Amino acid sequence: MDKIRIVQKLDELGIDIIEGGWPGSNPKDSEFFKVVKNLGLSSSRIAAFGSTRRKGIRARDDPSLTSIVETDVPIAVIFGKSWPLHVREVLNCTLEENLDMVAESVEFLRDHGIEVIFDAEHFFDGYKQDPGYTLKVIRVAEEAGASTVTLCDTNGGSLMEEVREATRAASNSLKCRIGIHTHNDAGLAVANTLVAVSVGARHIQGTMIGLGERCGNADLSQLIPTLALKMGYSLLGARLEERLKLLTPTARFISDVVNVRLADNWPYVGRNAFAHKAGVHIDAMLKNPRTYEHIDPALIGNERRISISELAGRSTIQYMISKMGYSDLERGVITKILDEVKRLEARGYHLESADGTVELLIMRNLGVATRHFSVLNWTVEVQGSEQTKAASRVTIEVNGEVLTEEGIGVGPVHALDNALRNALLKKFPSLEDTKLADYRVTVVDSVEGTAAAVRVFVEFVSTDKRWCTTSVSRNIIDASLNALVDGYTYKLIQEKRKKDLPQVKL
Repeated sequence: MDKIRIVQKLDELGIDIIEGGWPGSNPKDSEFFKVVKNLGLSSSRIAAFGSTRRKGIRARDDPSLTSIVETDVPIAVIFGKSWPLHVREVLNCTLEENLDMVAESVEFLRDHGIEVIFDAEHFFDGYKQDPGYTLKVIRVAEEAGASTVTLCDTNGGSLMEEVREATRAASNSLKCRIGIHTHNDAGLAVANTLVAVSVGARHIQGTMIGLGERCGNADLSQLIPTLALKMGYSLLGARLEERLKLLTPTARFISDVVNVRLADNWPYVGRNAFAHKAGVHIDAMLKNPRTYEHIDPALIGNERRISISELAGRSTIQYMISKMGYSDLERGVITKILDEVKRLEARGYHLESADGTVELLIMRNLGVATRHFSVLNWTVEVQGSEQTKAASRVTIEVNGEVLTEEGIGVGPVHALDNALRNALLKKFPSLEDTKLADYRVTVVDSVEGTAAAVRVFVEFVSTDKRWCTTSVSRNIIDASLNALVDGYTYKLIQEKRKKDLPQVKL
C-alpha cells in the first residue's frame, strides 16, 4: 500500500503527526488504519480525519465520529464551520446550532480519550465577514477540550496581512496551541504559513511537495528548511541536522510514489534548485558558494549542479572535469569541449539538464573509452486498432557477441526500450534496477512542421541515482534510441568507475 510506504518515510523524516485519512469513507482508508497500527513508528503519531457531527443527530450517533473512535487512533482532526455564510447556506442551520455541533463533537472524542485538533474551516473568510462569530467558534472548540485550534485558509485566497491580523486576533482569544492550514490558490500558501508562525501559530499543517486539492496545500519541503535554517525553529525532533538531510530524498520518493513529477526548479528539493549555468555565476560560486546559493544544499540532502550550455565558460568545464575525477588537463582539451557544446546547442540540444549526456561528451573528449555495446540494427512496428500495440526488435554487439531481442510496448519508444533492455540484461544484469522515470519530446523548429527536428529528453532512475540524457534528430525514434543508449551506457560507466576510477593526463 503506497500510503504505508509514505508514512514510513515521513516517520523517518521526523514528522510529528500524520493525518491518515477519513475512516469509514472508503475501504482503502479503513484498511490503512488497521495496518498502520503494526508499523512501530518511532517519531510520528497517526491522526484520523473527520467532521463535526451532522445537523439534527447526536454525536454518539454520527458515523463520522464513531468511525474515528473505532480506529483507536490517539489523535483526531475534525473540521467545523467558522464562516457564517457556510453555516447558513451549506449546513442550513443557525449560528447557535453550529456552535453546539462543534462543542459536542469535540467533547465526544475527548470523552473517548482522543486528543482533538479542531480545524476551523474558512476561518479567514469568516473573520473578514464576522470576526466576532468566527472567534466564538474557536473559543467554543477550545472550551470543549481541543488541544489545538487550526486556522484554515480553505479557499486559499487570503493575503498575508489578512492572515497576520486574523491569526493575531485568534492568538489573543485562545490559550491553547494555534495551528495554520493554508491552500495555494493565490500562490501564497507557504508565505501565509510563515506569517501565521511569526504571530503565534505553532502547529503547521501541510503536504510534501505541496500536494492537495485544487492548487495544493502549503509545501512542507519548503516550510521545513525555511523554519529550521532561516527562522531558527526547532522541529523534526532531536536529530534535526540528520533528518534535514532526508528532506530531498523524501520529497522525491513521494513524487515517484504518487506519480506527480517534481519540477526541476522546485524550491529546495528540485534538481535545479542549486544548479548553476551562466559562466560568470559559476566562476563566482566556485570562489564562494554563498555568492549564488542561499543555503548549503547538502544540509537538506540536495546537491550542487553545474549545468553545461552555450553560456558555459572554462571554469564550468574545469569544475565538471574535476568533479568527475580527472585532472591535469591541457588548455586545448577544455576549448575542444566548449566548442562541441556550442555546436550541439546550435543544433537544438539543451544540455543544461542532461547530465548523463554531458559527462559522456566530456569523457569522449578526454579519450576515455565509453562504448560498452553497439546497436547494430533495430526495427519498430506499430499496429493500429482499438488498442494500439508496438513491437520492436533490437540487435546489439557486446565484445564481439551479437544478441537479438524483442520487446512489446504501448508505443514505439516503449517497445524499443523494452527490446533494448532485454538484450542488455543478457550481458549486464546490473541494469535490472534501471528504469525510465520521464520521457519528453520537443519540436526544435516548428516552422518545418512534421519534418522538423525533435529533441528527446529521457530521465533514468536506479536504486541510488538519477540521470538524464538527450538527443536531437529529424527521426523521433532515432533520437529516442540515441538517448536510451546514452542513458544505459552512462549507468554502466558509473558502475565501472566505482570499481576503478581512471586518472587521465593529457
